[in-house]
Amino acid sequence: MLDSSNARRQRTALVAGGAGFVGSHLCDELLAAGNRVICVDSYLTGSPANVAPLQNHPDFNMIEHDICNPLVFAEHVDQIYNLACPASPPLYQADPIHTMMTNVIGTANLLQLAARHGASFLQASTSEVYGDPEEHPQHEDYWGHVNCTGPRACYDEGKRAAEALCFDSLRAGDVDARVVRIFNTYGPRMQPNDGRIVSNLIVQALRDEPLTIYGNGAQTRSFCYVSDLVDGLTRLMNVQPNPAVPVNIGNPGEFTIAELADMVCAMLPTRSRVLNGPLPADDPQRRRPDIARARELLGWEPKISLDDGLSRTIAWFQHALLEQARHQNPGTSAKVARAAGSSQGI
Repeated sequence: MLDSSNARRQRTALVAGGAGFVGSHLCDELLAAGNRVICVDSYLTGSPANVAPLQNHPDFNMIEHDICNPLVFAEHVDQIYNLACPASPPLYQADPIHTMMTNVIGTANLLQLAARHGASFLQASTSEVYGDPEEHPQHEDYWGHVNCTGPRACYDEGKRAAEALCFDSLRAGDVDARVVRIFNTYGPRMQPNDGRIVSNLIVQALRDEPLTIYGNGAQTRSFCYVSDLVDGLTRLMNVQPNPAVPVNIGNPGEFTIAELADMVCAMLPTRSRVLNGPLPADDPQRRRPDIARARELLGWEPKISLDDGLSRTIAWFQHALLEQARHQNPGTSAKVARAAGSSQGI
C-alpha cells in the first residue's frame, strides 16, 4: 500500500519502452488516470510518432535512453513498467545479443532503480516462455518447452531470465515485483513492417500483395486487443497484495492463422492470394492462455472480440498507410485509397 504521503501527491510512473506499440497505449492510459509519466525509450523499435501527441502534456516527460545503461532520476518514481524489448521475431532476431542484454541487464538496471525508489515494478514477460508448448492451454504453472539454443532463444530465454530476476528480487524483499505473461497483442500503432501476423496480413491486403502464411496455416494463436492488455497491466500493477506469481494476460479465443487470413479478407476485400512460406524455426504450433488466475486475482477478462478489434486495427492501418503513401508515391496513395474505400462500414 502507498503510505499517506504518497497517497496525497500525484503518482509518477516510469514506462520503459513507452514509445512502442503497447507502451504508448499504456502511457495514454496512465496519463488519463491522473499520473505523471516518464517515458523511456531508445527508439530502436519504438516510434516518436507514437508519443508525439503527448509531448505537450504537462505530466509527460520523454527520455531517450537504452535501459542496458543504468538510469538515475532525482524525481521520485512510484511505479516502473518494463516493456523495453522488441517483441516480434524479425525485430528481436535482428540483434539477438542486444535483445538478450535488454532482457537481462536492462531488467536488472530497472529493478535496481525500483529498489532505490521503493517503487512497484511490473515486468512484461511473454507467452514465448512456454516455447512450443506440450500443454494446452498454457497455465502459469507450466514450465514450458523452449529451445534454449535456437534463433528465438535471445527473446524466450531472455524473458525467462528476466522473470527469475524479478522473483529473486521479490523473495529478497528488495522490490515489489510483478510479472505478466503477454499473449499475442494487436491494435493501432503496430508497425507495418514488424513481422507480426495481424499487421502482416492487413498491410498485405491493403497493398494487394500476397498474404503470407508460414507453414500450412493450421498453427493457432490467441489475439488480445491492446486496450484489454493495458487494462490487465494496470490491474496487475495495482492489485494488493502482490500475487507473487506470474499472470497470463491474453484472449483465450483460439484461431488458426488460416482463419485469421480469411477474416482479414472478408473485412478488407482484396485480390491478394495466399502465399505459403516455410515455417520458421521453433515456431509454436498451438497457443492459448489459461486466464483463470487473471480472472480470480485481478477480476480481468478481455472485452474486445477479434472481429471488433480487427475492424479497429484495419481502420487505423488504412489511415496510416494512406498518410505514408501521400508523402512517398501518389500512385500508391491512390491504390491504398481505393482499398480503404472498398471496406468502409466494416
